[in-house]
Amino acid sequence: MGKQIPERYRDLRTFAFGDSPALADELVELVVNGIKTATCSTEDEPNTSTPGERWVVLDGRGEPRCVIETIEVTYRRFNEVDAAFAHDEGEGDRSLADWRRAHQSYFGRLGRYSDDMLLMCERFRLVEVFGDAGMDP
Repeated sequence: MGKQIPERYRDLRTFAFGDSPALADELVELVVNGIKTATCSTEDEPNTSTPGERWVVLDGRGEPRCVIETIEVTYRRFNEVDAAFAHDEGEGDRSLADWRRAHQSYFGRLGRYSDDMLLMCERFRLVEVFGDAGMDP
């Protein structure tokens, strides 16, 4: 059996980054290593956040890996995302050009891409990482 979500976090919503188990694993590793501190989604996705909200992040197998807390939510068009936000997403070489390529591909796979699509751009902080040797009490 897999890891259990600690009792104090069991009322939180859960989600996994990306659209495949491999991408979920890659992105959650960036979060637990403190590299990824931002994410974005289309405004019509169900996982909209508000500042102060906490989430349990799952890996590609659906196992809980960490808890994050939303600290900022802004809405902007795809073509208005700036280099600072792209850097905070922590993916690839962290450049705006790389962010645009990767996210055009991602949203294209979802059938949602357009250059002026509205995105929910979220910054978050890492609250707790769940270890392999058991959960904290």
